[in-house]
Amino acid sequence: MEERRKNKRLDLEVTVQIERLDVDDTTTVKYSKVDVCDISKTGIGFNSSQKLENNSYYDMKLQIWTKEIINAVIEIVRVKENPDGTFNYGAVFIGMTETDQLKIEIYQIFNEL
Repeated sequence: MEERRKNKRLDLEVTVQIERLDVDDTTTVKYSKVDVCDISKTGIGFNSSQKLENNSYYDMKLQIWTKEIINAVIEIVRVKENPDGTFNYGAVFIGMTETDQLKIEIYQIFNEL
């Protein structure tokens, strides 16, 4: 299978909370915790027991290895059900500062050494 990613994905231990962003300012998911599979400066892969909709948007609070919190907006672009009934998601960052992207890139550089 051909690799289509533009940026290398990293495996790391981080804590993530997400909250659904809806048009009418109501939220359907209040800070659901997820298990991160991989991350790059442009996207994130994670597992969750909660069913999330494809092409939906979430406000994400990502606590990285330095214990800093990165705030980002993600769009779910891939949903796959796992055999255990949980779901695997692929999401792209559509709202993240360049500074926060740089933090992920720096981790990638140190991880490759």
